Amino acid sequence: MRSGNLGYPRIGKDREWKKALESYWAGKLGEQDFHTELKAIRLRNLKAQQERGIDVIPVGDFTYYDHVLDTAAMFGLVPERFHYEGGYPNLTVYYAMARGSREATACEMTKWFNTNYHYIVPELGEIEPKLTRNRPLDAFREAKSELGIEGRPVLVGLYTFLKLSKGYTPEQLAPWIDRLLPLYGQVLRELEAEGVPWVQIDEPILATTLAAEDLTHVARIYERLTKEAPGIKLQLQTYFEAVDHYEAVVSLPVHGIGLDFVHDGGRNLQAVSKHGFPEDKVLGVGLIDGRGIWKAELQSKLDLLQTIGEAVSADRILVQPSNSLLHVPVSAAQESGLEPTLREALAFAEEKLEELVLLTKAGQSGAGAIASELAVSKRSREALQQSPSRARKHVGQRIADLASQPSSRSGHADVRREAQQQRWNLPLLPTTTIGSFPQTPEIRSARLKWRKGEWSDSQYEAFIKEQIKLWIDVQSELGLDVFVHGEFERNDMVEFFGEKLDGFAFTANGWVQSYGSRCVKPPIIYGDVEFTSPMTVAETVYAQSLTEAPVKGMLTGPITILNWSFVRDDKPREEVAYQIALSLRDEVEALEAAGIGMIQVDEPAMREGLPLKREQWSHYLDWAVRAFRLSTSTVKDETQIHTHMCYCEFHDIIDSIRAMDADVISIETSRSHGELIGSFEEHTYDKGIGLGVYDIHSPRVSTVEEIGSMIDRALRVLSPEQFWINPDCGLKTRKYEETVASLRNMVLATEQAREKYAVKP
Repeated sequence: MRSGNLGYPRIGKDREWKKALESYWAGKLGEQDFHTELKAIRLRNLKAQQERGIDVIPVGDFTYYDHVLDTAAMFGLVPERFHYEGGYPNLTVYYAMARGSREATACEMTKWFNTNYHYIVPELGEIEPKLTRNRPLDAFREAKSELGIEGRPVLVGLYTFLKLSKGYTPEQLAPWIDRLLPLYGQVLRELEAEGVPWVQIDEPILATTLAAEDLTHVARIYERLTKEAPGIKLQLQTYFEAVDHYEAVVSLPVHGIGLDFVHDGGRNLQAVSKHGFPEDKVLGVGLIDGRGIWKAELQSKLDLLQTIGEAVSADRILVQPSNSLLHVPVSAAQESGLEPTLREALAFAEEKLEELVLLTKAGQSGAGAIASELAVSKRSREALQQSPSRARKHVGQRIADLASQPSSRSGHADVRREAQQQRWNLPLLPTTTIGSFPQTPEIRSARLKWRKGEWSDSQYEAFIKEQIKLWIDVQSELGLDVFVHGEFERNDMVEFFGEKLDGFAFTANGWVQSYGSRCVKPPIIYGDVEFTSPMTVAETVYAQSLTEAPVKGMLTGPITILNWSFVRDDKPREEVAYQIALSLRDEVEALEAAGIGMIQVDEPAMREGLPLKREQWSHYLDWAVRAFRLSTSTVKDETQIHTHMCYCEFHDIIDSIRAMDADVISIETSRSHGELIGSFEEHTYDKGIGLGVYDIHSPRVSTVEEIGSMIDRALRVLSPEQFWINPDCGLKTRKYEETVASLRNMVLATEQAREKYAVKP
């Protein structure tokens, strides 16, 4: 029995990776120094795993932006608009694909399965792939020469890569497999020639709902790859869920299979117990939660390992996390500011490695070998469970009375629409933004001074009011129809609310990568969630006092707060969502009582919480929609409820989106080049809707013509009476100049569209 890891956080303990990327993009760090800095981070990550005694260390999981983008670059899959001239893409082309450039829009970005990590979607089209650089081989050589680590190279599996790509029809899937198979084979042959013993091939697509045809393709791929490099062993890694077709998967001609025994609902264990496991394969046992931040209950993990040991001999077991540790912070050792009971219950990446080593030791020598650690694990979890924060009587009573809580609006959508139009008298194609405006260095500096006590509350509040007034004036000058206050007092759209609700805790350095250099510090929901006092009323009311235009109240929705937090593991996620929803209802009612008549409750993470198995979607969507409606359903008919969602396969969940019963929904769609609009050719939507008309993730300023084209395409299938014009997401990460320029172009394009589509009397 040995210990292994599947991937490690890229960002470094102090986000050194993020800082290096942004310094390079800003021209403050030269290319050679940039490469040197990233190499140093990469080696520190490997050394951390080596020093903690991990037997099998992954190499090649490090990236300059995103591992799926790296795979596309490795095979020369660069869209024509980036003026690619062959070979491994240089940094200019590489980052243009990720972020866009003045000449070309970025590639689409979307969620990595049901996580909050975003990958860059490969575009295949008519490109002929070729191996431009064997990145896994480079990573293996570097780890061995620099640190003496004979690592296990990691590859995104061919089938997962194709299923996550775009630019081909279903009929072209098999030909694309044929194009890529020789290239994957070449990668493996070169690794074999180097003496690499094992390669990890990640195929998380196998944990989704697959058809028989998919399994036929997968079998063909691995029959070919094992023949391409017979001297190398392949560890086929799945994660995030159970594999449906267990017998077919474990029969694939590979040398090892990795299964998730944390997020599988017990189904992988049932399959192993029922069908056994091939005697000629290694089983990667995903035993430690690679997505959560709680210490493992080591005894139960050891019991699970022993159960698996009844079907698989110890010499064929690799103890590992359920998935790459990319999704958790680096180290809990820095969190001295947390309450001790909570702090002692945490395990980030470094601590999870230590748990893996402990469980491997117990698997080799028996539970007695880690008796003291077992006792500590039990005490730390029991202490948190007995905390008063997990026994708030008012919260418990509200949940007990859930059946009597209103979860639908009193008036029908048509009645509400008429009441809202009478109140606001908005023009055709109303313009607005999603909520946030640029968080400048000055704003971040002010917040830091306030947190450190260098500024008084009154100083900070005066500063925030200055920023609000500045951007109310900007919105007025630009001619927007519905304003926002800009969210300058908010560090993060989830953390801000967590800081004002009971039941949340916050780390000092618990950062994780969301996309590119964008790192987030998810709150920890450790206790019962309860509203204590209004959270957004003061700033919103002040903004409204500065203008006759409506100002939207801005809240983050219950499902997004849930999905973008590290959630307690002693209660069902559904119940925690209801606790959050009822707390947000109190805030919605406070805003309405203060005269705010438009309230946006954002749910950008609604779809990312979908289970990977389609048969489980209905249950999740039912309670997710109910949570949203619990938070929004007690307002008057004339109060307009907005929501915002990030890009999703709209047609998959349109019934649930409709059931949310928001008066206006905006959807991030610009990076998909308007493809989402095609959904409306098949599905109708009868409420207000805004499809993002320009990409806020890129510094590029979209032209009036480009925005106009997006509007035109939307209005082929949507009525001008229901369509709203807005950017595709918040503007927090953008600079002042590009924000104003983009919004000005958006307003100009809207004015042209109003003339074009106005209904004549």
